[in-house]
Amino acid sequence: MTDELKKISKKLSKVLKKDRYDHTLGVMYTSAALAMCYGADVQKAMTAGLLHDCGKYLSSKEQIHFCEKKKITLTESELEMPALVHAKLGAYLARHEYDINDEEILNAITYHTTGRPDMTLLEKIVYIADYIEPNRKEIPGLAAIRKIVFTDIDKAVCMSAGSTVRYLKNGGKAVDPMTINTYNFYKKKEE
Repeated sequence: MTDELKKISKKLSKVLKKDRYDHTLGVMYTSAALAMCYGADVQKAMTAGLLHDCGKYLSSKEQIHFCEKKKITLTESELEMPALVHAKLGAYLARHEYDINDEEILNAITYHTTGRPDMTLLEKIVYIADYIEPNRKEIPGLAAIRKIVFTDIDKAVCMSAGSTVRYLKNGGKAVDPMTINTYNFYKKKEE
């Protein structure tokens, strides 16, 4: 871990709850492993993985208030589903609190929750690392996604997005249109 990452990690360990911090480290290391597998920039992957949930030190209500105060535009879906807000907030904090100016890293943080059609490799890495990291509770399909991700990241993204859409719909919960678009894009790639 570079000195910069150590500094970020130390700061995060003070503001995030222990479980969230452990998850963050899991995403950082999983992102690094995927970056090595696919020839992506390992330091960028580790940085984005480490910072992906940096906005989760605030409650959902506080996240929305912070975004309003800082003029961070939230979609209707994000306001209806506050669990999504931390992604945009995280990108803002990464830039303004952790001095990250790399747009690729900031986009990976922004899209780690919903994904988006035609993601960059780094975006896919952080998106899927968040889903599969070792601290995640076992959910249906997780083992299959963990198995395939190191040979076909697009298929893993498709499986993950599909699983998220099904889980939310089956639970009678709203699904962000971006997650549906992500699933449809990667499903079409599979055909």
